[in-house]
Amino acid sequence: MEEANAPITHRRVLKIAMPIVLSNATVPILGAVDTGVVGQMGLAAPIGAVGMGAVILSAIYWIFGFLRMGTTGLAAQARGAGDTAETGALLMRGLLLGGTAGLVFIAAQVWVFLGAFALSPASAEVESLTRAYLEIRIWGAPATIALYAVTGWLIAVERTRGVFILQIWMNGLNIVLDLWFVLGLGWGVEGVAIATLIAEWTGLALGLWLCREAFGGNQWRDWPRIFDPMRLRRMMQVNGDIMVRSVLLTGAFTTFLFVGSDLGDVNLAANQVLLQFLEITAFALDGFAFSAEALVGGAVGARDRRKVRRASVMASQWGVGGAVGLGLVFYLAGPALIDLMSTSPEVRATAREYLFWAALAPVIGVASWMFDGIYIGATWTRDMRNAMIQSVALYVVALFVLVPTMGNHGLWAALMVLNIARGLTLGWRYPRLEAQIA
Repeated sequence: MEEANAPITHRRVLKIAMPIVLSNATVPILGAVDTGVVGQMGLAAPIGAVGMGAVILSAIYWIFGFLRMGTTGLAAQARGAGDTAETGALLMRGLLLGGTAGLVFIAAQVWVFLGAFALSPASAEVESLTRAYLEIRIWGAPATIALYAVTGWLIAVERTRGVFILQIWMNGLNIVLDLWFVLGLGWGVEGVAIATLIAEWTGLALGLWLCREAFGGNQWRDWPRIFDPMRLRRMMQVNGDIMVRSVLLTGAFTTFLFVGSDLGDVNLAANQVLLQFLEITAFALDGFAFSAEALVGGAVGARDRRKVRRASVMASQWGVGGAVGLGLVFYLAGPALIDLMSTSPEVRATAREYLFWAALAPVIGVASWMFDGIYIGATWTRDMRNAMIQSVALYVVALFVLVPTMGNHGLWAALMVLNIARGLTLGWRYPRLEAQIA
């Protein structure tokens, strides 16, 4: 593991980034296997139940995504300042928060499921199977939410190889147990849920082992420090800002889908296909944004302005290179990728018409992704939140102006406005971020 005060080099950036890129690449595989094994049952309802259950839980757990980002920024700064005790205490705070939140969800599961089914009604058969799935999976909530803190801490201390190992273990075990429980033992939807539950809890156990240095000495049970009111307030403020920012961003993409649904089924389907390109972009560029989080956070903790700039520039150079490369791949290979994702001639033709927007998106959006990483590392989360508020406001205006006159092209143009606005509003604030470092 790199020392916190080691020189910031391209090799160090890539050492953080590449395991994240590789681990992200395994995420879609698990969803495909989950769907595939229940698909072998020859019935539609189990497929719908697994998909619906996974979406419901993902939406619940997503609320706590701030725990990953907040832990990374704060722990990287503590590490950069040489404060080993606070680095360990931050992990404990995150674990306690994640575990407590998970227990609350278990206790409130009846109301959680009632609300979910009210928002997403389904046939009686699908709802019954989904409920059986959820009643098993919900017992993994403490582990899953606590793993956000574990992942954030591993990124902060530049042990992203541990994140990769963790992801490979969980997804690999889940796939093996899926095949055994569903195809071998015939447990159906419940088998998929049990496989995931086991993967979640064993994943937490492995994650704690990977974080074992945080439990050296007594810092992990320094309760006066862990529950220090000032430090707790700081953690909650950082996490609260990130949560608001994330809710706004998700709302913007949800609005994109809703507005697209008013433009006809073919446009909606084509947009859904092209959005997969944006998801690939996010998975690929996450690694470089996470590099910025860890390296900028360490530099801020060390109060080293020069290193903050160097970390920001070096991580962003790789981010820009990756974005340009992805844009070219999407533009050149896009037609073939579209054909893989849809067999409808109308959807294929329409997706090709709007493909250039998906190819432009990585290049236009890379500034916003990289600045997000820089601001998370610096824990300038209030400015990050405010920039998102301004950007979403401009996005809404763009939707009202562009969609009526340009149709689906206007919808995609508005999405580009959102990403440009995010990059500009964060970039405009960056000089102040550097200036406040002594």
